[in-house]
Amino acid sequence: MAVLIVNGTREEFDVDPSTPLLWVLREKLALTGTKFGCGIAQCGACTVHVDGNPIRSCNTPFSAVQGKEITTIEGLAPSSEELHPLQSAWIEHQVPQCGYCQSGQLMSAAALLASNPNPDDAAIDSAMRGNICRCGMYGRIRQAIKTSATYYEVASTSELTATAQEVSGE
Repeated sequence: MAVLIVNGTREEFDVDPSTPLLWVLREKLALTGTKFGCGIAQCGACTVHVDGNPIRSCNTPFSAVQGKEITTIEGLAPSSEELHPLQSAWIEHQVPQCGYCQSGQLMSAAALLASNPNPDDAAIDSAMRGNICRCGMYGRIRQAIKTSATYYEVASTSELTATAQEVSGE
C-alpha cells in the first residue's frame, strides 16, 4: 500500500505506480474538481500542489508523489464555510465563464501568492503561463490575483503587528 496525504487526510492506495495522480484523485477519491484537459501537461486544468508546489497531475505518476502532501482545489479553502481569498476574488471579478480551467488557474495563483504575496504583472504572467483559459479571461484573472494579494498584505501586516505586540508585552 502506498500513502499520500490529500487535503490533510492520510490516504492509502493499491494502484499501479505509473497511474497518473489525476486519475487517483478523481477515480479513487472522487475529488473531481481537478480536471483532465489535454493529458500532456500543457493546459494547466489538472494543476494541484505537491508539498506546496504546483504540478500537472495528468502526467505525474503516482509513484513520484508517494508519501507527499497533495492539495487539490477541494482543499484550498480553509473550511467548508469559508472561501480562500482567491476564490472570493474570482467571484468579485467574475472570472469564471465556462469554468473548466478554474481549478487549475486557482491552484497556480495560490502557489504564486504563497511564494510572492505582492506579484507584479510580469510575475503573474510568468506563474500563470502554463494555464490556458479558452474563454480568454486573462485580464480578470490578473485582477483577481491582485485583489487577493491585498488580503495577503493585510494578513502579513496583522501578523507582524501581533508579533510586535507579543514581543513588547502589550
